[in-house]
Amino acid sequence: MKIAVLMGGTSEERDVSLSSGAQVAAALREAGHEVVAVDTTRGALSGEEERRLLESGVRALPPTKQALDLLETGDTTALTDAPEVSDADLFFLALHGGQGEDGTLQSLLEIVGVPYTGSGPTGCVLAMDKDLTKRLLRDAGIPTPDWTMGPGPTAEKVAVRLGLPLIVKAAHGGSSLRLRLAHDMQELADAVAEANDYDDAVVFEKFVRGREFTVGILGEEALPVGEIIPENEIFDYECKYQPGMAAEIFPADIPGELAGRLRELALRTQRVLRLDDFSRVDFVVDEDGGIWCLEANSLPGMTANSLLPKAARAAGMSFSELCDRIARLALERRARRSPVRGS
Repeated sequence: MKIAVLMGGTSEERDVSLSSGAQVAAALREAGHEVVAVDTTRGALSGEEERRLLESGVRALPPTKQALDLLETGDTTALTDAPEVSDADLFFLALHGGQGEDGTLQSLLEIVGVPYTGSGPTGCVLAMDKDLTKRLLRDAGIPTPDWTMGPGPTAEKVAVRLGLPLIVKAAHGGSSLRLRLAHDMQELADAVAEANDYDDAVVFEKFVRGREFTVGILGEEALPVGEIIPENEIFDYECKYQPGMAAEIFPADIPGELAGRLRELALRTQRVLRLDDFSRVDFVVDEDGGIWCLEANSLPGMTANSLLPKAARAAGMSFSELCDRIARLALERRARRSPVRGS
């Protein structure tokens, strides 16, 4: 089939998206598909541009706000009419953050009737908003660390309620951007100021010390559990994307009972947040064995070395097979929703 891989965009996760998209495009070609790679802000990429992206990887720091402001904003309403993608059978979304993951692009594609990979608008909205995610998890009986939202409460009130150290992060976004562990009041004030520069909603979350795990989901199946052991105190942007900054062990060396509980909670989380086809759910297991769900990712990283592909590899699935399966899941979902002719 002909597949248009959408990547780039203008979110802070642009570099991660470009890396994901270039590798997905190569994998889909390996699986036998006709592929066009499209940066949603710049248009279709040449073969040489794709090769450079494959060689460059993700830079140590995300693009600055100033650099993103300089990008020409793509005309998303014209995207589906572009000559390179007008006859695509499917849009494979390799976008992360911003309008590519918050339901905006998904709503557009629903309107024009183009099949696309991943979750629909509702699931994207729920997973992108960390406050909404945690409220739904709590209501469903899925443990998640206590939290409060800002701005609003003073740093002193937050510290009294949640204790120090505590996690500070923007309520929207991914890739652990601006994720901070505040050990004292000064670090807490600095983290709040940084988060507020980008987003007026900030999550203050109780810090749970323990082992970090992640569970990828493909279709209705939870993949093998992975353990993340970061070099830094938390699994931040640097640890996620720079070589040697984290050990990612698939499958995790844990008892089968714990692995089963993590996988079951991941599937429950996917259903609660109305996610489709594939996702990734992150957990921490505290020193007493308690499991806490941190968040879910509706469009997880899709470089060959990202967590979801590593989980698939542990299940015996190559990267090209994973990308092909995601594409076919999207078409199967669209076929189930389409009315039967003559009915």
